[in-house]
Amino acid sequence: MAPQPAAVPSWVKRLKPSSPQGTDLLKDERAKSDLNTTRLAHFLHGREQLKRRDEMLEVLENDAVFDKSQNYFSGRIDRFEASLAKGKRLHQIAKQKEWTMEDFHIANDLLSESTPYRLHDSMFIVTLRDQGTPEQHDLYLSKAQRNEIIGCYAQTELGHGSNVRGLETVAVWDQSTKSFTLHSPYITAAKWWIGSLGRLANYAVVMAQLIIDKKPYGPHPFVVQIRDLKTHQPLDNIHIGDIGPKFGFNTMDNGYLLFNRVRIPHVAMLAKFSSVDPQSSKYIRPASPSLVYGTLTFVRSNIVREAGSTLARGVTIAVRYCAVRRQFKDRDAPASQGTETQVLDYKMVQIRLLTLLAATFALHFTGKGMMALYSANQAKMQQTGGKVKPEEGAGRGAGPEETHSGSDLLADLHATSCGLKSLASSIAAEGLEVCRRACGGHGYSSFSGIGPYYADYLPTTTWEGDNYMLTQQVARYLLKSARSVLAHEPVHNDTTRVLGHFLERQDMGAAFDVLHESLHEGGAALVEAFAWRTSFLTFEALKRRDEQKMPWNELLVDFYRLSKAHSQYLIIKSFHETLTSYETRQSLGTTGLGILTDLFRLFALHTLESEASEFFTSSALTVRQIQLARTQHVPQLLAKVRPHALRLVDSWDFPDWQLDSSLGRYDGKVYEDMFERASERNPLNGVTVDPYPESPVLFKEDSSGGFKKRAKL
Repeated sequence: MAPQPAAVPSWVKRLKPSSPQGTDLLKDERAKSDLNTTRLAHFLHGREQLKRRDEMLEVLENDAVFDKSQNYFSGRIDRFEASLAKGKRLHQIAKQKEWTMEDFHIANDLLSESTPYRLHDSMFIVTLRDQGTPEQHDLYLSKAQRNEIIGCYAQTELGHGSNVRGLETVAVWDQSTKSFTLHSPYITAAKWWIGSLGRLANYAVVMAQLIIDKKPYGPHPFVVQIRDLKTHQPLDNIHIGDIGPKFGFNTMDNGYLLFNRVRIPHVAMLAKFSSVDPQSSKYIRPASPSLVYGTLTFVRSNIVREAGSTLARGVTIAVRYCAVRRQFKDRDAPASQGTETQVLDYKMVQIRLLTLLAATFALHFTGKGMMALYSANQAKMQQTGGKVKPEEGAGRGAGPEETHSGSDLLADLHATSCGLKSLASSIAAEGLEVCRRACGGHGYSSFSGIGPYYADYLPTTTWEGDNYMLTQQVARYLLKSARSVLAHEPVHNDTTRVLGHFLERQDMGAAFDVLHESLHEGGAALVEAFAWRTSFLTFEALKRRDEQKMPWNELLVDFYRLSKAHSQYLIIKSFHETLTSYETRQSLGTTGLGILTDLFRLFALHTLESEASEFFTSSALTVRQIQLARTQHVPQLLAKVRPHALRLVDSWDFPDWQLDSSLGRYDGKVYEDMFERASERNPLNGVTVDPYPESPVLFKEDSSGGFKKRAKL
């Protein structure tokens, strides 16, 4: 029997934090606000969805496979093994309880880690469903949905990521055998970063350059078996492995994949949109690429939808901890104030955390609007069968991570999803780091729950289009829209409307009354000011491109700023539209609506002062307005929001089990939880070392195994 670690002495367990206690502090903090958190939570998430989530939470919490106690202590292999067990168990429960896909996603969100099955459950199955024919659905999709085959989506390569058209893996059509030959001609052609590939998948959707009679036809998807279904060993002439430890995301087996002239059948090419005629060897082009393009837009729209709740996790932890933590004493405080100052009362903390708190709601409402826009466009595409009208078919070039050009029918949605994906995921990722640092030294501990989550979220700023690169797509769309306005073409969407409005008034300027406190007058003025700034930057960029003939590469910084401005306008507009809707007024009541209005103004004015030079140079605002926003209105809004901060993060309704954070506990027992994790769960405390350099002994005794819980199904 392995030696057991020494127990924590009883006198240590009896110790409590010095007064005041965290539980009392948070109780007093919540009493400062009259915000109805339940009402706001139902508005954010929906009453029935929260009820369903709580039911699934009970299932997960009471199943030993989902134990989180060793998450922050385990090494890569132990984490992977435990996550594999969790992934398998989730599939077993989903089948037993007949969960819907929505239920399954909620359960994964509660688990808060990417199991090795993530890419099988998402990109592999979705690609088979959306790009396969009925025959291929029977052959591949049905088996994947029953988990008889486990797959991944192999697109990115060692030498190419976002530039899909530059992929080097080839699929050469052989008329004599009516088959394709997959081959990796260079080491840079190795598929790389492919989730679920390293150790799990036995099938892959492989993106490869289609070649017919030595002529390339661009990247296309092919379904390929890569491992034996019984032994799980790689098939002949296929080399697979895990790419190694990463900055985060280490429960996922991101892998590499190489082919040495592997023959696959004709049916392996997913053929819903394009195919090769097996008799004539002719390439059959897709009637319209728009529905394929919509699938990529869906992924980006989901990233926008999730950005608000992602940031809200970090803000919840930081606000709760800063409400408990006390440090120093305000030098101007009266002598009667004997205690140290609450960290959340420091203005330097408020300007960081409360503005991010406002951003969580702005991103959430924008994400919901983004998904509604996507659904509306998809419905329109389904009605037309994906076909476009002649006047809409002028088209645009293929964007990053796209293999075909798309019609203008979805250009507005495409630009919106690109810009918002870039901005929203950047705000969330950078905001999580701000939250971690606001927690001081303890924020550096994994027990904070922010650092590990930040590391896992960080790749979102790169995948589905690098956040800097995507801004070029937004700029291309805005420049084209500006040209149509200058050509006096009919106004057909919000973008051309605001550009046209700017042209009508550009010589007289604007100076919108953004400091008016009412939601309708002041809020509308803020929306118009952000629209004006975007229009100004659009026509400035167009002048440099069309009149001054500046190279595209020389304008990339301008395009980044333009995309950011346009996306900030969309967020402000979405937030304002949500607050002025009848449904919101009925759902939140006067108090809730008033507090969210303050959050709207805080987010808008703080963003405005951060981008002050562009608002001034565009004549949207005067210098005096910007000064007043910075010196009076933003500080006043911080003071108004401050009493409601704790109840506002409570309204996001994250269970403690989901957050897995010492600092973010709902009950405020920050120090008790942190000490318990360090003293009673830490395997390193089961090791007794030999401290003397002359001794060859490293460990005198190792009872670390007594802390570990091996994953079992």
